Amino acid sequence: MKTCIACGMPMTKPSDYPLKDESKDYCIYCARPDGSMQSYPEKLEGTTKFLIRTQGLDEEAAHQMAIRTLAKLPAWESKQNG
Repeated sequence: MKTCIACGMPMTKPSDYPLKDESKDYCIYCARPDGSMQSYPEKLEGTTKFLIRTQGLDEEAAHQMAIRTLAKLPAWESKQNG
C-alpha cells in the first residue's frame, strides 16, 4: 500500500489515485484536474480549509497546523514557511 507523499493518505484502490494512475505517488486530493500534483501553496490552502472545516480551528491556528503537518511529508520536507 502506498501513502500519498503530499498529504499522507493511504492509497488502497485505483480510485485513490489521480486519473486512476497507480504509478503516481500522490492521491486524488493532492492532484489538479489534469492529474498533476498541486503546488505547496495550493496544498497549504486546501489543508488549512480542511482543518477549519473538520477541526473547528480558526484560520491562523489551522494555517500553522497545516504548515507543521505538511513539513513532515516527503513532498514538502524542504518547506519551512507558508
